[in-house]
Amino acid sequence: MSSWKERTQPVQVGDTVGYSKAFLQSTGQYAGDIPFARGKVTALHPVGSETVLAEIEWDRPNIPTRVNVKNLSTVRQISLGD
Repeated sequence: MSSWKERTQPVQVGDTVGYSKAFLQSTGQYAGDIPFARGKVTALHPVGSETVLAEIEWDRPNIPTRVNVKNLSTVRQISLGD
């Protein structure tokens, strides 16, 4: 199992990501494309002092290309159930 520091690192360019379990539960999304979508982070865009949007190339159509990094998990985190 990876260390706490590794599991809490912010999303980086090149990471494969999906929406986090917490985000999906908070929005009631249990079915459809969103819970199963995976994408590659191509850029990070700071917005203000505390918000960063990740630009993502998704494996499914019609999913927003920019997502707040707080709503994402890396594929490694998803496989651990985070």
